[in-house]
Amino acid sequence: MTEDGAPGFCRDCTAPVLSPAGRCGDCGSPRLIFHREIHSLVIAHVDCDAFYASVEKRDDPSLRDRPVIVGGGQRGVVSAACYIARIKGVHSAMPMFQARKLCPDAVVISPNMKKYSEVGRQIRTLMQAVTPLVEPVSIDEAFLDLSGTERLHNASPAATLIKLVQRIEAECGVTASVGLSYNKSLAKLASDIDKPRGFAILGRDDGPTFLADLPVNRIWGVGKALHRKLLADGISTIGQLRTRDEATLVRRYGSIGRRLYNFSRGEDQRRVNPSTTPKNVSAETTFFQDIGDLEELKQRLWPLCERLSGRLKTKELAGQTLVLKLKSSKFRTTTRSQGLAWPTQLAETIYQFAVPLLANAVNDAPAGSRFRLIGIGVATLKPASEADPPDLADPDLSQRKRVENIIDDVRDRMGSNAIARGRGLALPAQRKSPRKGDHRH
Repeated sequence: MTEDGAPGFCRDCTAPVLSPAGRCGDCGSPRLIFHREIHSLVIAHVDCDAFYASVEKRDDPSLRDRPVIVGGGQRGVVSAACYIARIKGVHSAMPMFQARKLCPDAVVISPNMKKYSEVGRQIRTLMQAVTPLVEPVSIDEAFLDLSGTERLHNASPAATLIKLVQRIEAECGVTASVGLSYNKSLAKLASDIDKPRGFAILGRDDGPTFLADLPVNRIWGVGKALHRKLLADGISTIGQLRTRDEATLVRRYGSIGRRLYNFSRGEDQRRVNPSTTPKNVSAETTFFQDIGDLEELKQRLWPLCERLSGRLKTKELAGQTLVLKLKSSKFRTTTRSQGLAWPTQLAETIYQFAVPLLANAVNDAPAGSRFRLIGIGVATLKPASEADPPDLADPDLSQRKRVENIIDDVRDRMGSNAIARGRGLALPAQRKSPRKGDHRH
């Protein structure tokens, strides 16, 4: 935001600038930023620009001026789209067939999660060199709290952030945008204002005005179901939400009503939490052809349970809430969940509890429904040390655990295809969607 009389600096060399007119006196850049709180705000959201697509363009310079879509096959979804493709209307989570219609000249690239994760780790290391208070949101974005870093870096948090995104671009080959504010929710919103290579500031007096006309679903935590309920109640903007008192919102929407009340006023007491433990871990796949048969869906479920189990063991985690996901041929998503008596990381246990959830979801679907995607995940994560304790009510648990450990050991030594259970061998040929990393929320 440009403000008369407010302090400012150059976004390219961080030199102080007195006037928003013209260019930086040191480097000649026109990229100047001014704000009365520019040197006092400390909460930032750093978000890489079209991350997957940017990494692909970095590795293949011939793609620089071409539309690039990263995603699955004809029946998959868009994982990322560069800004050239976005101009044509392509966006993440869009079905691939629709993206191809909107942008037929796009270069479509299958996701390479191993490569993206490596770049994400490099970026995270650069962030942690700036402040230890880094809260990852996903592979390519994080909140940062720069409180007390002025003396360490001999610069204000804003200037330090400019140098950080310059290092990300120079050392990792991708660009990033910054939102700077006094709390997490406004910093997140600010980072979207000026993409790509953006830097936006929302101060304490900016929040109410900025928020007023935004759609109410821009508030963190407002999902599709709550959004529909708010719209039915005549609340479509954050400004309209602000006219309701806290007691009314809590009575109508439950505990999240208090969050709606506070966030609509630009208030957010959440701290930047440097813990990197995900809230859930999942695995999913998109079918080459829609499936309506329950038995075939069970066959497709098993390898996902094994994949999920492997991810939990690698991360030394266990889950106590099981979540099944189905997406119909009409793109309607259904989820079923169940709490477990104990946290688990065993594929067999996950499968045995997931099958009834799957059967219920299929039986509850409209007659003749077919499905294009299935996923399985766990939430309520616990340390691996709490996983699958001895249970007198389940005397076979120790045997299942021993067998699974043997299978894991063989696969570690001889490869993932070295040994398989019988139900895995019955799996019909299919096109597997690219494996996705752990989903974190």
